[in-house]
Amino acid sequence: MLDLKKMLCDMVTPIVDDPSSISITESEVEADNILLELSVAPDDMGKVIGKHGRIAKAIRTVLKAAANADGKKVTVDIK
Repeated sequence: MLDLKKMLCDMVTPIVDDPSSISITESEVEADNILLELSVAPDDMGKVIGKHGRIAKAIRTVLKAAANADGKKVTVDIK
């Protein structure tokens, strides 16, 4: 079983300037539906989202593919 929370943290840590401000909460919405809420420092928000949301979309795509291989669904909210 994959640890999606750790995977998200490993993906975001090199992008931000302040890795200590990364906060990820994981909750299970339904049986196989997981919600990950990512919070970073306000100065790092633009780096995580990227131009036109490209980095955020890439992060979501990789996590959805990993979750799908495990038979689950994942939603990533960036706050």
